[in-house]
Amino acid sequence: MTRIALRGGRVWTGAGTEVADIVVADGSVVAVGPAAAAGSGTDDLDASGCLVLPGFVDLHVHLRVPGGEDAEDVWTGSAAAAAGGFCDIVAIGNTQPPYDTASVVRTVRAEAEAAGLVRVHPAGCVTRGRNGKDLAELHELHRAGCRVFTDDGTPVADAAIMRRALEYVKGFDGVVADHCEERSLTDGAQMHEGRVSGRLGLQGWPAAAEEIIVARDIVLAEHTGSRVHLQHLSTAGSVEMVRQAKARGVRVTAEVTPHHLTLTDDLVEGFDPVFKVNPPIRGEEHVLAVRTGLADGTIDAVATDHAPHTAEVKEEWTDAACGMLGLETAASLVWNLVADGTITLDRMVHAMCTNPARIASLPVRDAITPGVTADLCVFDPEATWEVDAVGLRSKATNSPYAGMTLTGRVRHTLLDGRPTLRDGEIAAPVPPVGGSRAW
Repeated sequence: MTRIALRGGRVWTGAGTEVADIVVADGSVVAVGPAAAAGSGTDDLDASGCLVLPGFVDLHVHLRVPGGEDAEDVWTGSAAAAAGGFCDIVAIGNTQPPYDTASVVRTVRAEAEAAGLVRVHPAGCVTRGRNGKDLAELHELHRAGCRVFTDDGTPVADAAIMRRALEYVKGFDGVVADHCEERSLTDGAQMHEGRVSGRLGLQGWPAAAEEIIVARDIVLAEHTGSRVHLQHLSTAGSVEMVRQAKARGVRVTAEVTPHHLTLTDDLVEGFDPVFKVNPPIRGEEHVLAVRTGLADGTIDAVATDHAPHTAEVKEEWTDAACGMLGLETAASLVWNLVADGTITLDRMVHAMCTNPARIASLPVRDAITPGVTADLCVFDPEATWEVDAVGLRSKATNSPYAGMTLTGRVRHTLLDGRPTLRDGEIAAPVPPVGGSRAW
């Protein structure tokens, strides 16, 4: 394998950054230091002015495969991930068929390996067909490589089923990730319940609908001693309950999306369906609360909930599908929170690298030192770019940041020491004709 040298970047040491060169060979970092010697035949990549960070890990990505390839496929989703600085993503199985059998899980994983742009870790379903009634074959899914289990898109509504799932995965230290929504309170809801929904005359989704299930899941995790992960938290009440549960030693972790950190429900006033998402973007007090939760470590991870949709299902607000693109803009949005002092760079690294890897039972990456796997993200904190939804690598275009100018952008991504993104361009063979295989 070609030796690669990243020159002149600010390298993450685990406690901060220092200007250094990095030499990569045979999939690993072999040298870090000023003017590190790389030897002849080295391929140099310019990292000057950039942060060199461990490759990002996303706990929540919808690749839409199988069954939704008109919105995304494994290759386009993988390309979007590489462009966003990600080396590992957890793929969510609210697909047709869902990820409730080992055969589906193995096929998705094989497609991702063929694409070669990011490691894809399918999350097994909690229940068969995501029906909320019968546990899936969790042990079989675990043998197929699943460490995270979720029916995301729908909550595990039955408390007894949730308890059984938590007890089952405890045997192999898996984690049940839950979409927290009490659906009896959200039936027909169009946006966050608050001042804006009242003014617009739209049925609101109350914060309590999320918080009821957050409270239940915390109680069940405490009762079983198992791990529960709470997906896309969006309310102040949810953050406070997680904070208190962690203080008691409950094995609970939580994620927040970039859009819940940066967007408020005022944006719904234009009725642009791109801003319709589940859970909804909320009022400023909730945005401030989730930012505080991320800053103080109550919220463990930033996860994109990357949810591509075709234009046809995003045409009109009332009937539009919920979901937003997230992979390619996440690092820029989180970096802006570092730049304005909301969070530290250390929190960014832990929320986008260390903690999500730990939650998903992946090799934990932190300090970049000789001997570690060369999964690296080279991020230019000064680069400014206008988000062009059509120009994103995803097959879909439903980005809420389209037309906005962001600061900070991924320049290079290395996976096992091999560039998957080089100078902002995907460094891989052309995608297969027709995208993913036929199912």
